Amino acid sequence: MDISGLDLNLLRVFDAVFRHGSVSRAAQEVGLSQPAASQAVTRLRQLLGDPLFERMHGGVRPTPRAERLARAVRTALATLEVALAEAHTFDPLQASQCFRIHLSDIGEARFLPPLMQALREQAPNVKLETLPMPMGEIADALDRGSLDIAIGFLPGVTGTKQQVLLSDHYAVLLRQAHPLLKGLKNKRLGPEHLQRLDYVAVRSHSETLRILRTLELQSQIRLSAAHFMAVPSIVRQSDLAVIMPAEIADTFEQMGGYAVLQADLPESAFDVSLHWSWRFEREPANQWLRALVSEVFQPHQ
Repeated sequence: MDISGLDLNLLRVFDAVFRHGSVSRAAQEVGLSQPAASQAVTRLRQLLGDPLFERMHGGVRPTPRAERLARAVRTALATLEVALAEAHTFDPLQASQCFRIHLSDIGEARFLPPLMQALREQAPNVKLETLPMPMGEIADALDRGSLDIAIGFLPGVTGTKQQVLLSDHYAVLLRQAHPLLKGLKNKRLGPEHLQRLDYVAVRSHSETLRILRTLELQSQIRLSAAHFMAVPSIVRQSDLAVIMPAEIADTFEQMGGYAVLQADLPESAFDVSLHWSWRFEREPANQWLRALVSEVFQPHQ
């Protein structure tokens, strides 16, 4: 095929239809009417001599030829996007865009307060939107631009650029007047202490569930909660224990009414990292946001 007559917009429409499995949703993304998007697909079909997409209930599915073509098209478009972005600059004082960040509920509590304070001082009109996603979807969302960055302990996220922001470990949070503390000589829990506790666990935080399973303590989970931030108030008013990142547990201890204890927990150390897509490695706004996050959470580096 001679590509000299190929319109780049046809590839943009193709990429959007492939990702969404829908001509109408692709049309919305690229800013075309549905008839115009359908016409673009028809033109590309004629150029390539392949149907590219087959109708099915609720949308379309790609042909084998389209499956093979999709990766090359996405890579080519990404290369162009990065190259064109290099010509632009980002002025935080004048910017008013919205950045989208993956954070868990506990991550929001840890990272958003200082990050919003830094934005107020350096980019007063910039907005943030948190979009928590399943771990398996984060890398693709970063590549598509649906997310600008992701922050957290994300061992299942691969193929991204990343930078360690801080290192932490898991500890046990109890109420200050918990009966177990009366005879405890130091603030460290051994296996015999852990076996005497009942636990509250959060379903969305798989690492704490992994630790409890490894210790064969899953039968002692008395409460399985959907959201993490309700857990400390539950701990404060009960004899339940919760395994959580030590740095965040320390903030509750400083508020009073809690005790943070180190414990013999398996593989309890972890790194919290900043993730972004190589596609936006040199995009000025993304570069600025990453530098700000690094400045706020790595102040001594």
